[in-house]
Amino acid sequence: MSDFSRYGPWAVIAGGSEGVGAEFARQLASAGLNLVLLARKAGPLEQTADSCRTQGVEVRTLAVDLVSPDAVAQIAAATSDIETGLLIYNAGANTCSERFLDGELGDFGRVIDLNIATMLALVQHFGRPMRDRRRGGILMVGSMAGYLGSMRHTVYGGVKAFGRIFAEGLWLELREYDVDVLELVLGVTRTPAMERVGLNFDVPGMRVAGPADVAREGLEHLPHGPIRIAGGNDDDVERRNGPDRAKIVLGTHKFMEKLMGSP
Repeated sequence: MSDFSRYGPWAVIAGGSEGVGAEFARQLASAGLNLVLLARKAGPLEQTADSCRTQGVEVRTLAVDLVSPDAVAQIAAATSDIETGLLIYNAGANTCSERFLDGELGDFGRVIDLNIATMLALVQHFGRPMRDRRRGGILMVGSMAGYLGSMRHTVYGGVKAFGRIFAEGLWLELREYDVDVLELVLGVTRTPAMERVGLNFDVPGMRVAGPADVAREGLEHLPHGPIRIAGGNDDDVERRNGPDRAKIVLGTHKFMEKLMGSP
């Protein structure tokens, strides 16, 4: 692995209990960085922490719901005595997959809070000291869902589009301070969360990435922001950026039906 000492001595990983977040944790632990792992469920969080401690690093855990009103205050208190050189925001699931007119506005609000409000607050909290030190890294995990609209992803796709544009602007602002910014855009990734929602990973021609591979890809490309399309999906993203939006959205809708197991 590359030398990540410039991002130390501590890394904070939001969504660090399983899947890609756990792989970020393990790979950074093997590189010698101490960790603060944040996630909602204490059990998986402690399991990942224990596996990282075998690498000889310090690991703190905080079981916190990132959309709770006091989440950022809890995280700030838990990290007040350490120097955080790397923030990884890997928390950004679609927690409301209803059609927009059928879902509750408050439930969609949680999607917005998780993917935008809390992310912005943590980036600002940890990013300001990085700027002052002129050293650090901010890695945010995005999604290919942010490149076009799709059913049951009306809000989720929108917040992921915001995240990508935000990452590009932040990258520009922090370049002169030697703070690296990257959004790692994920395609279909075989994580426990995706398996729980019943995604069909066997759609012909679909690329399926592993959590360890995409985490490694993100860390390796952190110095080369602002955007990295993970898992060899560059061509697919390029197709999603064409000008005929109706054609692109309808074409991808057929693929999404197969992926989600819809008839």
